[in-house]
Amino acid sequence: MELAYVCEWEKRQKNAHCPSIPVVCSWSCRNLVAFTTDLKSDDNEKDVSHMIHIIDTEHPWDVFSINSGHTEVISCLEWDQSGSRLLSADGDGQIKCWSMTDHLVNSWESILSSSLDRDPIIALSWLHNGVKLALHVEMSGSTNFGEKFSRVKFSPSLTLFGGKPMEGWLAVTVSGLVTVSLLKPGGSLLTASESLCRLRGRVALADIAFTGGGNIVVAATDGSSSSPVQFYKVVVSVVSEKCRIDTELLPSLFLRCTTDPMRRDKYPAVTHLKFLTRENSEQVLLCASNQTGSIVECWSLRKEGLPVNNIFQHSPAVGEKQPTILKWRILSTTGDLERVSAVALPKLPISISNTDLKVTSDTKFCPGLGLALAFHDGSIQIHHRLLLQFMGIYYSSSSSGTRPGDEATLKRQRTSGPFLHFKALQFSWTSLALVGIDNFGKLHMLRVSPSMCQVLDMNTTLRHLLFLLEYCMVTGYDWWDVLLHVLPNMVHNLVEKLHEEYMRQNQALQQVLATRIVAVKASLCKLSAATAARACDFHAKLLLIAISSTLKSLLRPHVLSTPDKSPGDRLSEICAKNTDTEIDKVMINLKTEEFVLDGPPLQSLQQLIQWVGDFVLYLLANLPNQGSMVRPGFGFMRDGASLGMLREMLVMIRIWGLLKPGCLPTFTAMSDSQDSLQLLFRLLTKLWLCSREDGPPQEPDESLIDECCLLPSQLLVPSMDWLPVNDGVIVRLQGKIPLKLQFGKASSLPGAGGGSPLEALTRSPGSQKMDNLRCVFLGVCPTEESKACTRCGCVTMLRSPNKTNAMKQWEQRWIKNCLCGGLWRRIPAAHS
Repeated sequence: MELAYVCEWEKRQKNAHCPSIPVVCSWSCRNLVAFTTDLKSDDNEKDVSHMIHIIDTEHPWDVFSINSGHTEVISCLEWDQSGSRLLSADGDGQIKCWSMTDHLVNSWESILSSSLDRDPIIALSWLHNGVKLALHVEMSGSTNFGEKFSRVKFSPSLTLFGGKPMEGWLAVTVSGLVTVSLLKPGGSLLTASESLCRLRGRVALADIAFTGGGNIVVAATDGSSSSPVQFYKVVVSVVSEKCRIDTELLPSLFLRCTTDPMRRDKYPAVTHLKFLTRENSEQVLLCASNQTGSIVECWSLRKEGLPVNNIFQHSPAVGEKQPTILKWRILSTTGDLERVSAVALPKLPISISNTDLKVTSDTKFCPGLGLALAFHDGSIQIHHRLLLQFMGIYYSSSSSGTRPGDEATLKRQRTSGPFLHFKALQFSWTSLALVGIDNFGKLHMLRVSPSMCQVLDMNTTLRHLLFLLEYCMVTGYDWWDVLLHVLPNMVHNLVEKLHEEYMRQNQALQQVLATRIVAVKASLCKLSAATAARACDFHAKLLLIAISSTLKSLLRPHVLSTPDKSPGDRLSEICAKNTDTEIDKVMINLKTEEFVLDGPPLQSLQQLIQWVGDFVLYLLANLPNQGSMVRPGFGFMRDGASLGMLREMLVMIRIWGLLKPGCLPTFTAMSDSQDSLQLLFRLLTKLWLCSREDGPPQEPDESLIDECCLLPSQLLVPSMDWLPVNDGVIVRLQGKIPLKLQFGKASSLPGAGGGSPLEALTRSPGSQKMDNLRCVFLGVCPTEESKACTRCGCVTMLRSPNKTNAMKQWEQRWIKNCLCGGLWRRIPAAHS
């Protein structure tokens, strides 16, 4: 593992080394990280603010800090399955649900809450929504995404009418109470509480898992290693508009270390209790500790035959089928370890049966196999999550000189002062990164090698990264942590292989993933200077697809009876068949009645129509200069589908221009008699004919290149405003040198404003800023509040200046997410 970056929390709490204050962190599938701190007031030592901090991993310095309002220390943080809502619970029994304000990652508010007065919460989880995807490592060589990633039959924890999953959360308290809060369709909460068992007792640690049948399993212990670890089945239902909870006692277990004569009293306390996966209640991880050391055990619930006395062997009641019983069996255990301070389990849903473990061993695919153990000496070890075999180690900066067996260094550090160690640790959703909070209040981000320090050839590494990128595409999870491991020399191969795999899928799946794969390609191309221009092309393609679908959606059939094909489909079909270079001859074959629209919608969309016209002019004018792949626009020269899309839009614009001349794109022509749209359509058609999908690709002929050379003397070619370069950290993390950043200070990013592969394509500081979604200029120093995409850096105004319905519909498409699917963050005023 390598250190990717360290973010330093400048307001360190005064008692940062106090082990009694827990630190909690949680990593969402959208690569948002939430963590807690407890800050004391300088005026009053008893006045403690319980803070929740939320960052997106691409801009870790831009932290949104919430004074949570919790009256006691926050004990749990849990993201929902979509990564857009966060639960927090404290030692006073309060649970709060946080949601984004205006869909901004750096603006949050509490929307719902529930409370169990004075009963501390020790375990918290959202109810399961019934969506479970399995990742099949043994099928990584398959060409079908359906074979690599399959939907597993899994029932939601609670369903509404029609089988729709009901949202809500479940918590376990220190007094042995389980409480459920359900989100009713109207927005109100339905809450109920029930004891885990008849004899309630103290619960020091608990964890929650789900079964495929829709049940919930709670594991609980009183903290003593000599006491049994109890398991309970919890069933939630709604009866007569009231929430009902039924609990049932399941088989329990005793730790192996307490039955070992050599270790009977060595580890008196259970310090960590976790199910290996959220959807598997049959495998559990336990850690027992003393003041200086720990031991970790992995247990599995198995069905075993129950021996029957010989007297009953031939009894009809027993029959031929031997009775069975569920029993916990130990799978593996570690030796004596340094004291464990935090445990992180992977979220990647790989199967961990013996057969799959062999396949994983053969393919050397390690993500999702290892769990992370953080120790009080500052080290982090990766162990196999089932066999508990050692797989890798990382040493923090305070113990960087320490290596296994270097006891002299360890002794010197133990006497010199407090160790830097991790109090909270979490894996990313592809298990390729770790985030941790240490006892000094710093946030650390670490890479976790997909090969777990094995030496792999380039093709195997590429295959593993490609497999995880495909997984993120199918699930919709953010792929930021996969990009951490992509080196510049891998980018071209990854993009090509990703496209090949995508083209092998069926038409329906290709349509679903059409924009997502373009966004993945754009993210990859930003990592290398050789492919930086292609990143611009992919962003332009995303905008082109969005504008095309929006303009086509305005078309309506001229008769009420539903036609076999929509007007947009007919337009595409006719334009594909008609290869005429005269735009008016193509128009003759269309039913112009379907293009009749009221004036206001067309006029309000003029800036999008203008972008299409400018983009076609830019591509054609730069055709003679495309001798290399350095310049933006090169990717479109051989892209017949995109050129055909532009050609269709020019036809639509031509027809609308006859109805409403004000909506036409404006060109600065050198001659008053110049028909600019006709000229662009003719040249674009010639270029499109060279790269049609139904024919062999051809090089543009000399006459076309000569005409494109003359184009700047006929029309004023605009300088296309490509999307701004993302100011995040991912491009700067490709090297091996760790970054040290400070919360709230973007300027602390080394080389800020330079060193990016896209630096050559950026605009000068004094140039006009542009709203990349509305395609309008904002001025050199915009006064409007803006928001930017956390992934691609696309900038747009926070509030809409438009009043027309057509433009509002366009803007509503991007309220939650950017064109590329990234999340929005409010740009600080100083940078607006």
